[in-house]
Amino acid sequence: MIIVKPLVTEKSMTDVSKGKYSFVVTKDAAKTAIKSAIKAQFSVTVLRVATSIVKGKMHRVGSRRQEALKPEWKKATVTLKKGDKIALFEPGGGEEKKK
Repeated sequence: MIIVKPLVTEKSMTDVSKGKYSFVVTKDAAKTAIKSAIKAQFSVTVLRVATSIVKGKMHRVGSRRQEALKPEWKKATVTLKKGDKIALFEPGGGEEKKK
């Protein structure tokens, strides 16, 4: 499984209007594998894939407030062909409408 989950943040939701969708992917995923996984799962045409490694941040945990490091993760931003959309990012998306 290459796609871990969709990335829903303020910035990623503003990019949806430009045809760009963001996902958390496995760290060893290549751009070609991400492209084929998105194409197969959502039936869309992928024009471009941009990836980046997001460094883990320090945070405090426990009663002694010890510092721990959150793990690194890989982000993929996918640009789709004009007119293609992914329903997960649309308001009320992901639900099948009954007629």
